[in-house]
Amino acid sequence: MELGLFAMPSHPPERDLREGFEFDLEVLRWLDELGYQEAWVGEHHAAPWEPLSAPDLLLSVAFRETRRLRMGPGGFLLPFHHPAELANRTATLDHLSQGRLNFGVAASSLPGDWVMFDIDGKSGIQRDMMWDSLDLILKLWAAEEPARFEGKFWNVAWPPELHGIFKPHLKPVQKPHPPIGVAGLSPNSDTLRIAGERGFWPMSLNLNASYLKSHWGAVEAGAAKAGRKANRADWRIVREIFVADTEEEAWRLTVNGPMGRMIDEYALHIGRTFGSMKFQKHDESVADSDVNVEYVAKHNWLIGTPATVAEKLERLYHAAGGFGTLLVYGFDYADHREAWRHSLELLAKEVMPRLKHLDAGAAKVAAE
Repeated sequence: MELGLFAMPSHPPERDLREGFEFDLEVLRWLDELGYQEAWVGEHHAAPWEPLSAPDLLLSVAFRETRRLRMGPGGFLLPFHHPAELANRTATLDHLSQGRLNFGVAASSLPGDWVMFDIDGKSGIQRDMMWDSLDLILKLWAAEEPARFEGKFWNVAWPPELHGIFKPHLKPVQKPHPPIGVAGLSPNSDTLRIAGERGFWPMSLNLNASYLKSHWGAVEAGAAKAGRKANRADWRIVREIFVADTEEEAWRLTVNGPMGRMIDEYALHIGRTFGSMKFQKHDESVADSDVNVEYVAKHNWLIGTPATVAEKLERLYHAAGGFGTLLVYGFDYADHREAWRHSLELLAKEVMPRLKHLDAGAAKVAAE
């Protein structure tokens, strides 16, 4: 199992944008120093709790200040970008990364973003736009001769050379393109089914075991349709994680700390508003009113001492049937920097070594 981080990035609404940016950059440097394998940075436009609208701005700086860590948008919201513009920006970012870029894509799930870009998100059109955009981006990257590519929502072209000085030239360093990760949100995700069909990395958010199983089922169904076998090593799972020297400290710094505040004021509020609380529950009979910060901390979060977190993580691994990369859900611990860094360090150096025996094939058998 490899280790990474998924950052929305999350910051409390009163956090200065520059301060939040600098904290996120600092965390990415820590990950590189601690031997983490990857990090993903989200894009949102109308959510004060998720204030970064251009992940490539942060990543372009982070690539200069790290040496080994692979990073990428998690993901670019493709319906909000013209495919040719994003193809060129992403190719440039791959050059700046010296080939350490992962290309994460998503369709968008926040109503405020839909309104800002005049997209009818309730219709699901954003998913069609995502695949249309990605297909056009890949065609531009693969083009060798002048060609015009027509999609459902956009048209793009690889233009001919003009006047001996104008010609297209922007292609990624990695061939045929950077690895593509696809974020899925809904249960039995159609997005992840198509990701499985096309061999892209599936990424699942931090909800309960039945939700996770439905995601992997979608990936497997898509892969089978294409005559492929899905590889659990490609699956990324996001989780709230905090490791401390004592159980009491872990509880205090999460439930009563930045993690608890964000989950209470933002994530659970979203769940109540959009009827998705059931995906936070370990048992469907639990009343929505009982699902609070203390509940999700007890049933969903991986918090505690290294021994406790290792035990919880192994249970999650077997319940899901095995996965390749654990992504720590990033929170704003700018006012508790040392505690957050210590947690990331304990996870890498004391928790993960206890789990070297995990094997995706064996985990699948146990889950069944």
